[in-house]
Amino acid sequence: MTTESTAIIGLHNPKNPTNVGAVLRAAGCYNASQVRYNGTRYNRAAKFQTDTKDAHERIGLVEMEDLTSALAEDVEIVCVELALGAVPLPHFTHPEKAIYVFGPEDGSLPQEVVDTAHHVVYVPTTGCMNLAATVNVVLYDRMAKSMGNIDHHQQVLENRDNKNRLIVKDSV
Repeated sequence: MTTESTAIIGLHNPKNPTNVGAVLRAAGCYNASQVRYNGTRYNRAAKFQTDTKDAHERIGLVEMEDLTSALAEDVEIVCVELALGAVPLPHFTHPEKAIYVFGPEDGSLPQEVVDTAHHVVYVPTTGCMNLAATVNVVLYDRMAKSMGNIDHHQQVLENRDNKNRLIVKDSV
């Protein structure tokens, strides 16, 4: 019996609709099932400005006060934050089922949220990335570490832009 992988994104009080749109696009690219958000700033801002793949039509964007409520018992909470004692992302083993909780663009997650997490990880960078970039890196890391055998030729054919006809010489 195999278990189905689950990735949910939780955004704590995001302020920038451009970042939320880009997070939705990342969620679509890396098969996250839902994006949750809380706080009041996003609702006052414009609708999806960078969700160019219309991921919001396939992935739920859900407003909820407690980002970790109504989760299945086997979903682990992973806070992504520049926090002392956090595990560097390259050394992190992703749980099969997880909600990844990210802080706002201009602040950090509350300590009480971090205290409830099963894991706290950070992306080792010089400086800090923006919210959408961080979500992309974490979801890519999850996918890269969990990849089994895939047909890379078919992967490229199914996902490249319809005008892209590039081929690497001596590879086919």
